[in-house]
Amino acid sequence: MTLDELCVNSLRFLSVDCVEKARSGHPGAPMGMAAMVYTLWQKHLKHDPGDPSWPDRDRFVLSAGHASALLYSLLHVYGYSLPLEELKSFRQLGSKTPGHPEYDREMGIETTTGPLGQGVANAVGMAMAERWLAGHFNRPGFEIIDHYTYVVASDGDMMEGVAAEAASFAGAQKLGRLICLYDDNKITIEGSTNLTFTENVAARFRAYGWHVIEDVDGLDIQAVDSALKTAREESEKPSLIICSTLIGYGSPGKAGTASAHGEPLGQEEAQLTRQQLGWKYEPFEIPDEASQQFNIAKERGKHLNSKWSQLFKEYSTVYPGQAKELTKCLEGELPRGWSEGVKKLFEGESKPAATREASGIVLNAIAKNVNMLIGGSADLAPSNKTILKEKGHFSPGDRMGHNIHFGVREHAMGAIANGLSLHGGVLPYIATFLIFSDYMRPPIRLAGIMGIRVIYIFTHDSIGLGEDGPTHQPVEQLMGLRLVPNLVTIRPADNLETAQAWEVALNRQRGPTALVLTRQKVPQIQHKVTKAEGAVARGAYIVKDTEEMPELILISTGSEVHIALAAAGILNDSGIDARVVSMPSWELFDSQDEEYRNKIFPPEVSARISIEAGVTSSWYKYIGEKGIAIGVDRYGLSAPWEEVYRHMGITASNIVKKALKLLGKD
Repeated sequence: MTLDELCVNSLRFLSVDCVEKARSGHPGAPMGMAAMVYTLWQKHLKHDPGDPSWPDRDRFVLSAGHASALLYSLLHVYGYSLPLEELKSFRQLGSKTPGHPEYDREMGIETTTGPLGQGVANAVGMAMAERWLAGHFNRPGFEIIDHYTYVVASDGDMMEGVAAEAASFAGAQKLGRLICLYDDNKITIEGSTNLTFTENVAARFRAYGWHVIEDVDGLDIQAVDSALKTAREESEKPSLIICSTLIGYGSPGKAGTASAHGEPLGQEEAQLTRQQLGWKYEPFEIPDEASQQFNIAKERGKHLNSKWSQLFKEYSTVYPGQAKELTKCLEGELPRGWSEGVKKLFEGESKPAATREASGIVLNAIAKNVNMLIGGSADLAPSNKTILKEKGHFSPGDRMGHNIHFGVREHAMGAIANGLSLHGGVLPYIATFLIFSDYMRPPIRLAGIMGIRVIYIFTHDSIGLGEDGPTHQPVEQLMGLRLVPNLVTIRPADNLETAQAWEVALNRQRGPTALVLTRQKVPQIQHKVTKAEGAVARGAYIVKDTEEMPELILISTGSEVHIALAAAGILNDSGIDARVVSMPSWELFDSQDEEYRNKIFPPEVSARISIEAGVTSSWYKYIGEKGIAIGVDRYGLSAPWEEVYRHMGITASNIVKKALKLLGKD
């Protein structure tokens, strides 16, 4: 057994031992992948376990997240903060080794993977961020940003639509620093891939514009090494290395079978595998010779990091301004006073305006001061109002552009944005119609799990869309976004609330934010209380109040706030004291202290009505069992938006009718 083989088998059996001890997991992929991934980490990957946040490290993404035992084994043997005891606690409560990798930069895990295809798209975003930062900050003789993004994908990844969308986009963008190792073992949970997956993957990726290296023996270290060298020489295209492997390699009874995919080998089969591969060591034992070999790569990474640090020191002397800005970008730090202009954008504004229009104005004002802000739309930028003027368009010919054309690829756009954020140095925003947030649901959820900064702009937010009809009128989507943990959803009512919503989104250091905006014009709210002090940041505030304790509270969001105000005016004229509360964000309101929440919704006032052009199912959290929720609990209609609102009963007159009935005055 050669030294390299000893190292590969060390990784194989650490993975097997993790799964066996947990009696749960996926041993087959790690056993088949071990040789190709070892080759990458030992001979090519630029990383320093002593400095996991080194800005110029190569990024490694295990898109095939079910092979997590292999990633944990790699992190342990190469010296990351993952002791052997954590491998022995694989998949157990409170361990650092959950069933699928969870983002932890200090531990060396670059992204959360498991839902197949997401990691491929994340890697595309990381490769984009690398090229964008290189375009902005590199100078002759100072290649400060100069690294690769590697992703390991499985047959399952290749079947997922999100990976196809992302690969198509990467080819169009000519992301030459992106290299994908495709673990082609031809097995899925149900059996052979021939059951459902018979296409020519190499031809497909060539059509996408990728550099494809096929017929690579993924079990042969020299073959994989040669393929990686060839891929690194390609600068104009992303590279796909198709590695033929054997799932469950070394297992006499399970190699090449579906049973090796997602269940332990079993004590007897694990022992037979040890005999088959000549492995004489105890479970979780790493031979000294293998440890010494792993340390060679570890020391190489430390040396490369030291060289980079010296280069950056010299760069800071020659280009102090750029060095300072790059450091702030990498730390996610906003420039001092970045929002001062935003606060004054709509002073004295009185004309009705769509909140998507207001958002576009705010976005461009922010972009003048926040250079790391980049993003785009799924081919809807003119409608979403997300084009940054005079900021260029990211493309193979312009790596400094701030505008990104994602094409009609919502699913990939969401996952690519996660990769941009995870890489660091950029603050991504992405946009589409609210109805299409459903296409982005998996990456939104993962952004929430990871707590990363991504800003979603969802326009055309309700039945106010009008003539396009029920297929394009979101009804359940707004409430669905509110169900995503760690996601803050904000639906502003007018220009001023929109400006404050953007301030909230940029100031959040952890977690994604969704801005939900109108297509139709809405009136500017006439306030008795000012919003200048960040009322939106508190989630809800009183727009119209009464002199005494109110008899009734009308609660609304977005484009329905002005309807609630009209209804309150009619009720007040009838001698009924009605308070109107604008509630742009449930999550922000719920984070306030009890005193503030009770100030907005006094417990003694039980007569409450919510008004929102969406499903009503969760509004009882705020209106109580006796309250009334006015909304849309059916699909929309194709008609001018004013007619749709009237047909659905979202009118001041209907609110008044419901209020009188609630108060027993009908």
